[in-house]
Amino acid sequence: MKELNDERVLFAFDKELEPVLKVASGETVRIRTKDCFGNQVRTPEDVLDEIDWDAINPATGPVYVEGAVPGGALKVTIDNIELDDQTASCTGKNEGVCGDLFDAWSTRLCAIENDRLIWNDKLSIPLNPMIGVIGVAPAGAPVNCGTPGSHGGNMDNTAITTGATLYFPVAVEGALFGCGDMHAAMGDGEISVSGAEVAGWATVTLTALPDLTLTNPLIENDTHFGVIASAETLDEAADRAVHEMVALLHDRTGTPEDELVLLLSLVADVQVCQMVDPEKTVRFMVPKYVLEALDFIR
Repeated sequence: MKELNDERVLFAFDKELEPVLKVASGETVRIRTKDCFGNQVRTPEDVLDEIDWDAINPATGPVYVEGAVPGGALKVTIDNIELDDQTASCTGKNEGVCGDLFDAWSTRLCAIENDRLIWNDKLSIPLNPMIGVIGVAPAGAPVNCGTPGSHGGNMDNTAITTGATLYFPVAVEGALFGCGDMHAAMGDGEISVSGAEVAGWATVTLTALPDLTLTNPLIENDTHFGVIASAETLDEAADRAVHEMVALLHDRTGTPEDELVLLLSLVADVQVCQMVDPEKTVRFMVPKYVLEALDFIR
């Protein structure tokens, strides 16, 4: 298995970047990632006003995947996530949902022990290791790693965890994949503007699917299949994700659109990923037993 350290990072998904690594389609890579602060917040004395904000939200990469072509897709299987043993979280003035309450930054460091995040001596939190920033280069202008979009990016989706598989629309040769911004725990919404930010290792398998055409990323796990969409508002993102799922199922199963909408209203879930980035992100998740009954063709 190839390994990629975090010496080479990107701060925007960009079609002009030179790849740091080339892999064959279907190859597995273990990738070292920095936390969203660029590993700059390590002690209680590290003040957010004094860190280098140009080094925020780094993603390790880009990785060139042989066989990935514009108009096709890149399949990314999350094989494993390994976390370091300390997290950092923050909120502050005009940040997140409650930024109106604060006049300054607040930061909290937490240890990870025995697969739990230690909040204090009375409360520990189960881990939910996930990858916040993950995606490929867009066709147009670069997109900074703090912003999600149809290319992926800062989706902050709690479903992007070990065992999940993502499908990204490819816009450039080789896809130019990157990932970073791991969280040890995060609630849907990420209301403070951060999760339990942590450095670590992501093991991923990258497979080119030149014949699969997508508009937005798809996500699959053992029980569900979904569309991930980002937009200026949560309403717009949800509308986009639902419409795309209806169109996808109509195309792949031949089921009439009215029947699909009635069915999905009973069984599928609109779930908020994050509501604090420049674009808001949702996922629309459909149980796999429904897809099987519809004879859904992948």
